[in-house]
Amino acid sequence: MNQSIICPRFEKAISLLSQRWTALVIYQLLSGPQRFGTIQSSIAISGRVLSERLKDLEQQGIVKRDVIPETPVRIEYSLTEKGFSLEPILKEIEKWSQSWVETERIEK
Repeated sequence: MNQSIICPRFEKAISLLSQRWTALVIYQLLSGPQRFGTIQSSIAISGRVLSERLKDLEQQGIVKRDVIPETPVRIEYSLTEKGFSLEPILKEIEKWSQSWVETERIEK
């Protein structure tokens, strides 16, 4: 029996994108630069976890952190070219989800 070997790069990419909240943070930033609080409230993520994800994504070169020297200092997060290259993948997942993923019905 032949077993196919998974490419280590593919495995690493899937591991990165499958971390909880990571894909949602990237998806949120597709619409442009945003402040920490905006991202946090948009996807209902804890501040600690969001901070961890943003640091991870910054280390991977997917997210850029810009410090704007105002009073008070403003920090914005945006996608790098590498981050924006994920847009077609996330848009295809969005399209697939519209056709195939059922939402839970909330009864009142």
